[in-house]
Amino acid sequence: MDGLLMKLLVSPLLVVLADALFPEVNFANLYQSVGVGFVLAVAGYFLDRAILASGSLWLTTMFDLIISFLIVYGSIVFLPTAQIAAIGAGFVAIFFGVAEYIQHVWLIRTGRTESV
Repeated sequence: MDGLLMKLLVSPLLVVLADALFPEVNFANLYQSVGVGFVLAVAGYFLDRAILASGSLWLTTMFDLIISFLIVYGSIVFLPTAQIAAIGAGFVAIFFGVAEYIQHVWLIRTGRTESV
């Protein structure tokens, strides 16, 4: 549960930060970037529950990176006023991947990984 709470706090902040930093990522409203961040957090949480273990750190992080790219780039379908280039979605995915790597290391070291 600690992992979910952390993801629900960090992921929206990362998407809002990426929206502010990168011109290739342009959400029309703040609630759009926060909403995409929440979707990333929930997807990341369930992915972690499914495959995160002490031997799968890099695999889980790579899946998080790929899924975050797909979610951010795919959000333009559901948010027609958002303008996101593929390179911008890649920047967000890299941000998210780094944050997820740090969270995964913390979850593994403290023994908070949960398997389904």
